[in-house]
Amino acid sequence: QVQLMESGGGSVQAGGSLTLSCVGPKNIIHDSCMSWFRQAPGKEREGVASIDIDGDRFYADSVTGRFAITKDLDTNTVYLQLTSLKTEDIGMYYCAAGRDYSCYSGAWPDNWQRPAMHRPWGQGTQVTVSS
Repeated sequence: QVQLMESGGGSVQAGGSLTLSCVGPKNIIHDSCMSWFRQAPGKEREGVASIDIDGDRFYADSVTGRFAITKDLDTNTVYLQLTSLKTEDIGMYYCAAGRDYSCYSGAWPDNWQRPAMHRPWGQGTQVTVSS
C-alpha cells in the first residue's frame, strides 16, 4: 500500500532547478518528521534534507544553500526545491516519514540522516543532471 507519492523529477542541465513533491496522508505529513533521501547507482542511500514537527530544517552539507525543504499542511505535501544542480546530484530521490521516537524527543538533529529511522517510504522520483 503506497502511502507517500513523489513527483517532479526529471532531466535538467547543470545549474538548473527542479521542485520535487511528496504527497501523503494527513496523519503522516502532519505528525511526522519528513525527510528526503537520494540514492545514486552503486552508492548508499543518503539523507538530503529533513523538516521536523516544529518546522526546523536540516540539510546535508553537500546541498546546503542549494536545496530547500518545505511542507504545506493544507495540501499534505512536502517539497524539495533543488537549485544549482550538479551532476553529483543525480539519483533516485525518496520521500520518507520519520516516526521514530527521536522525532518527538528532540533528538532528530542527530538521527534524521539514518534510513532506519524512517517508515514509510515513497517509491522515488528520478533526477538526472547533464553537464
